[in-house]
Amino acid sequence: MRLTRAYVATALRTGDRMELPAAPAAHVARVLRARSGDSLVLFNGDGREYAARIESVSGTRVAISVGDSRPVDRESPIALTLLQCIPRGDRMDWIVQKATELGVHRIVPLLSERSVVKFSGRQAESKAAHWRAVAASACEQCGRNRLPTIETPLTLADFLGADPHTGERLVFDPDADDPAPAGTAPVSQQFAIGPEGGFAPDEIDALRAAGYRGLRLGPRILRADTAAVAALVWLQSRFGDLHGARQDR
Repeated sequence: MRLTRAYVATALRTGDRMELPAAPAAHVARVLRARSGDSLVLFNGDGREYAARIESVSGTRVAISVGDSRPVDRESPIALTLLQCIPRGDRMDWIVQKATELGVHRIVPLLSERSVVKFSGRQAESKAAHWRAVAASACEQCGRNRLPTIETPLTLADFLGADPHTGERLVFDPDADDPAPAGTAPVSQQFAIGPEGGFAPDEIDALRAAGYRGLRLGPRILRADTAAVAALVWLQSRFGDLHGARQDR
């Protein structure tokens, strides 16, 4: 039987007794209806899994004891950074969730010329915190023991002006001439997905000037959320670990 996994943003040590933080405790108590004696798997982003046992459940308060831990690496062999222009509605939540499941290392939410969404500084920080919680929940489901980095939203121009990345760079563009990159698997891959309506021509020029190579994702124009998932599946299938039998390393 598959054990329930819970993310806790705190240090974990074998032999500790503690209460689960409010959010995972409420999920364990109310949604899963866990009872004393039930087993859990905890992780805090350090790359290890911690066996745990529920000592007591009182309302939404859950006391646990922490057992042995072991390193479990389910991270992609390439560091994938998704530069995602934020779509309208709750589509960004879906992108963050699916990108996390597909092994993304880092997500940079972007505001571009054609972006419908606009944020103030405080709203941007609040959105980033929300997306980090979405990523943590996705890690609980998919088995990852390290959380992807979710940056605070910023404009494409600001990002390109401060970007230190030196690895492979792609911009997925339905008007690009290049059908696919060749060569061996990169150590890191950074790729950009535009908003509804795509990147503006001057933004494509800026990305090209910054070293991004244009790439088509087939003959059809994909929605922003579809393009992000399609790009990740393609990159992981070609260069990463989306193939063969699963191995817990």
